[in-house]
Amino acid sequence: MTKVLVTGGSGFIAAHIVEQLLAQGHSVVTTVRTEAKANKIYEAHPELGKDRLQIELTPDLTKADAFDKVVQVPGIEVVLHTASPFHFRVTDPVKDLIDPAVLGTTSILKAIQKSAPQVRRVVVTSSFAAIVDDNTVNNPNHVYTEKSWCPITLEDVGTNPNKGYRASKKLAEKAAWDYVRENKPNFDLVTVNPPMVFGPIVHHLDDVSGINTSNERFVNAVTGVWKKAGEVPNQGPILIWVDVRDVAKAHVLAGLEKPEVGGHRLFCTAGFYTNNKIHEILRKNFPEYSEQLSGLKPSEELKEHFQIDNSETQKLLGIDWIPLEKSVVDLVNSLKPLLK
Repeated sequence: MTKVLVTGGSGFIAAHIVEQLLAQGHSVVTTVRTEAKANKIYEAHPELGKDRLQIELTPDLTKADAFDKVVQVPGIEVVLHTASPFHFRVTDPVKDLIDPAVLGTTSILKAIQKSAPQVRRVVVTSSFAAIVDDNTVNNPNHVYTEKSWCPITLEDVGTNPNKGYRASKKLAEKAAWDYVRENKPNFDLVTVNPPMVFGPIVHHLDDVSGINTSNERFVNAVTGVWKKAGEVPNQGPILIWVDVRDVAKAHVLAGLEKPEVGGHRLFCTAGFYTNNKIHEILRKNFPEYSEQLSGLKPSEELKEHFQIDNSETQKLLGIDWIPLEKSVVDLVNSLKPLLK
């Protein structure tokens, strides 16, 4: 079995990665920002000793030495880097989003090269935000693939937080590829680029206000927020999705089971979705929420939009993507204890 470092272990995607690794018998070292989050993870696995599950605190991911200590834990062979810098609000997208994202990524690569020469592979969680181009989202002739890159630059960002987010993802991933190319470390690199990530929660939440952004629409639907608006909301330009369990599986496969994916970007998506379809699935499977879901006017769907081709990723990973209905049903069932 393999010892794996998973950064940001209390996050939505990372928690699923940790669960899958432990279920397969691997040893996990993970990082969280607070003692309280560490305790919640330990409480979920009381049967495991430190040889199987070890948690280290990294309170400030923006520090250049944030990961220097944890990478020195003996025996780590694979690093799955999912952690993102934490900040409460964005006043300067470059200072608050872009700089921390790039530093957070490059600092762990530097720490591994300096103190963990036995690490053979690093998998970095990137995003479809590093692929998509605002200029082509409505072009039905444009196809996004693993080779597509968001063209945004620092000069494009200004004070716009949304552009800052896109730039942070693109520039952080670019920085990772540049680091490996320029410094030639012992490890190779894989990046995982998911779009909207749906699916059940396995990490601790005090209440539904802590739900991740992609899943927030489901909470809004079953708690009556959509009902108050009178219609199913438009989902915006990002029309593709993937289940969180498949994203976690992609990390595990890339890190531990598929040596041939080294040097690849993995464009992980199950395909297109609409909020109208989500509404249909909710009404079909959850009659207990019929009052909140009935009488809603369907949203107007985009008639022209981009296309996708992630056949390279599919060939490399061979994942049978979880369908939308299962993802939605499993998610809402996981939320029910928090919705009472």
